[in-house]
Amino acid sequence: MNRTDTQQHKWHISPRRYTQLIAAVLYNCNIKGFVSGKIYQGSTKGLCVPGLNCYSCPGAAFSCPLGSLQTGLLSSKYKVPYFILGTLLLFGLICGRWICGFLCPFGFLQDLIHKIPTPKLKKNKVTRVLSYLKYIILLVFVIGIPLVRLEPGFCKYICPAGTLEAGIPLVIRNEALQQLAGFLFSWKVFVCAAILLACMFIYRAFCRFLCPLGAIYSLFHPISFFGIRVDSSKCIHCNACIRNCDMDVKRVCDHECIQCGRCIRQCPVDAISYGGRSNKNRDVTRES
Repeated sequence: MNRTDTQQHKWHISPRRYTQLIAAVLYNCNIKGFVSGKIYQGSTKGLCVPGLNCYSCPGAAFSCPLGSLQTGLLSSKYKVPYFILGTLLLFGLICGRWICGFLCPFGFLQDLIHKIPTPKLKKNKVTRVLSYLKYIILLVFVIGIPLVRLEPGFCKYICPAGTLEAGIPLVIRNEALQQLAGFLFSWKVFVCAAILLACMFIYRAFCRFLCPLGAIYSLFHPISFFGIRVDSSKCIHCNACIRNCDMDVKRVCDHECIQCGRCIRQCPVDAISYGGRSNKNRDVTRES
């Protein structure tokens, strides 16, 4: 790769990284919370951010959509939590999984960890099957357990973002919590460590296999307004976009696509771009 290609590559990559960083900072702009070790409970906590970001993070100034959905199912006692469902509907209709690629702090962390020099596991038939596990987690831990056992199943047993952003910092700063930390906290730390370790070898392991928020946004793939679009008049069906994508996609901008834009750089005929999507420019390029 010559100097010009390198500069062009950096030009395409940098805007997404800046967007991810800015989103992470805005989500967690309560700086004094990191100093005091206390959870912010101001008026903005009534609003949800688009990406996965724990409510209990000392710096969090907003709520997490997954945590809010589980809380809504718990507190509403089998009534529909219209506000959070409407929020997810709005995010999904406008952006879909573009949120995963640009506005999720935990996705940003996974991207950074994957850059650590290690052998990388390429996508294959097994990873594609595992990509459906997140839908099971959505049904069981985000919806089922809150309704049946009346507890936030995903937050309590799985969420690595909550452990990393809230659980560990709060336990470190609070002696009372250190005394209360038991098997469940140890389990969550183990799950978080295992996921972060997996991300060194597997691109966005959590996003691809476990994240129920990504599963929710993927449901809006057919109707989301903004995202990757393909100009069918230019496409030569070379499948360079699919081959060079690290996600388990079968088509350009299908339900597994986080719309990171890598396919745009790989297309030899400039047939792929960002913009408002219509039915005629969705899913043109398929894996053969």
